[in-house]
Amino acid sequence: MLRSWRNLDRVCRSAYGPFAMARNIAVHGQTNRAQLEPMMLSDPTDCFPDRERCAVHSARNMMQIFSLKLAEVSVNTSSVQLYGYIAVRDCLDSLLNYIVNRSRDDPITVQQGSLIEMTGPKRGITMTSPVLVEFDMRIRKGEREEDDLQLIDGAIDCELTTTPLRPITNHINGDCGAVDITLALIPRAVEATIDVIISEVQTEFSLSLSSFVFVGGSHQGIELFCGIIGESCGLTRRYVIAVDKASWMHLMFNIGQKGSKIGDLEHHCRFKADIHGCTCRQIILEHASISLKVTWSIVR
Repeated sequence: MLRSWRNLDRVCRSAYGPFAMARNIAVHGQTNRAQLEPMMLSDPTDCFPDRERCAVHSARNMMQIFSLKLAEVSVNTSSVQLYGYIAVRDCLDSLLNYIVNRSRDDPITVQQGSLIEMTGPKRGITMTSPVLVEFDMRIRKGEREEDDLQLIDGAIDCELTTTPLRPITNHINGDCGAVDITLALIPRAVEATIDVIISEVQTEFSLSLSSFVFVGGSHQGIELFCGIIGESCGLTRRYVIAVDKASWMHLMFNIGQKGSKIGDLEHHCRFKADIHGCTCRQIILEHASISLKVTWSIVR
């Protein structure tokens, strides 16, 4: 079951009775960032009989957030500047594992109906018990913070037994708009940490990077990056994805170059899910080099 609460700071403590992490949630002012890192068990020393046939470590139920979309906004303008956070709390450390976290000085510009770029989670989201999705997103209106508008504020209670096994979109209504969050429970999942480095950029180009994971009987996409890669900056990014252990994870690159007459180029890589280890790939383009490293681990 998904239960939504508005104005999280005014919710009584008893509302969080189902949560083992209740003593640490935001009603107590606990807004600390999650401390645990990804890849905690990518190279363990206690596997038996060995790492390839390990019977000590096993896949876990995990949550995957597939997308965030600015569904509605009350401001009569073509785009808005958003700041604030959307994060999850699970039973590993009960602290905020940010999916989005933007300061007022660094807002993201989004149009109604467009995706909100996800820069998290920092590590995989375990779902061996309920997960709390917490949010406080605002619309920047000008120089003064008191003029800003509240987009959404509250939390969603995601129960283990009733969170869907295929991606379902939840509509979060707020004071000045709404956000759609699409998520699913992935049973028997492992954590994939994707490190992407784009270097040796010779000319500016557009890049769309998506991951496709098997869930609910089909492959579902997660947009990881969509933007321009400049000559001077390149790109270094890390993404953490939950993947069904018995499946493959696919990465799709769509590359466009200004003035090109041959259209966008597509590159596709796939990686077999595992509980430990890593795999590296190199993609050499005419105008850049893309280095990929996928590290597999289980969440504790």
